[in-house]
Amino acid sequence: MDEVLAAVGPRLKGIRQQRKCTLAALSEKTGISVSTLSRLESGQRKPSLELLLPIAHAHQVPLDELVGAPPVGDPRVRMKPFKQGDATTIVPLTQQPGGLQAFKMIIGPERSEPDQRTHEGYEWLYVLSGKLRLVLAQHDVVLKVGEAAEFDTRVPHWFGSTGEAPVEVLSLFGPQGEKMHVRAKPRGA
Repeated sequence: MDEVLAAVGPRLKGIRQQRKCTLAALSEKTGISVSTLSRLESGQRKPSLELLLPIAHAHQVPLDELVGAPPVGDPRVRMKPFKQGDATTIVPLTQQPGGLQAFKMIIGPERSEPDQRTHEGYEWLYVLSGKLRLVLAQHDVVLKVGEAAEFDTRVPHWFGSTGEAPVEVLSLFGPQGEKMHVRAKPRGA
């Protein structure tokens, strides 16, 4: 952290000089005194948001450029697939917990008996290959490749294979979707 802060002053001076801007001119644009700007550039004053934001605005550069934010890492998601029951393989496609989550699911033909459940959240499904059976409240529909569905997961629902072959699905799950599943009705009812 100290290294990052120490590098801000020279970076500020470099950006100002690139733009052929004097300390006095920058002071006029930002409302920050010349002496404060000089101390920032020499490292005698620690940078703060209230000082850096007007400077970024005056130079029309992102704040990241002033503080030298580390470059964004490798964007590829390297998550490991996991099994859910005997018939479903889930491949997480997002790295951060919470918020919108994306999954690729491969559902085997063994998962073809509806067992409706409810939970908080919202779900979007897109069929990549095979046929997906979706039971949503009293609706029982089959989605084919390229078809999509979206629904509030508080409505009793179930999805799986039609029983003929595996189905691959892209699933986007709304923010509260990670809560535990609760049965909509007892088994055998």
